[in-house]
Amino acid sequence: MANINQLSSVSSVQGGDQLAVWATNNGDSRKASITTLMDYVNANVTTVTKNTQYASPAATGFSVTVNTGDVWLILTPVSTYAAGTIVLPTGASDKDTVTVNCTQIVTSLTVFSGATVVGAPTTLAANDFFTMKYDGATSSWYRVG
Repeated sequence: MANINQLSSVSSVQGGDQLAVWATNNGDSRKASITTLMDYVNANVTTVTKNTQYASPAATGFSVTVNTGDVWLILTPVSTYAAGTIVLPTGASDKDTVTVNCTQIVTSLTVFSGATVVGAPTTLAANDFFTMKYDGATSSWYRVG
């Protein structure tokens, strides 16, 4: 087999085109079509789609309950608020994430859940954000960003 750097390049591929692969169970090089590779990728890669949720609290002391699943919460308070609460979803699935973007200052923020919450912010600056991820094994939400 020629060194890969000696092969001619192509600018596009088709489903029947062949790729070289190392077949571990056979201990040698084999070929696979682009279609075979795509079938493998589609069967083994999961994508996460975040559902967007909007909230525009009109007064300090607000409380916003986040929907279940992977959620991007866009929080647009009318102005700076002294206090607010984000209620994370109950019955979350393992590895669910909630990302919160906030356009105004929230001086005292509470992030609450029926589960344990670890590392949640206690204040938000204008245009600040954070991400929480649920771990099913520990039944806890952890800050990951």
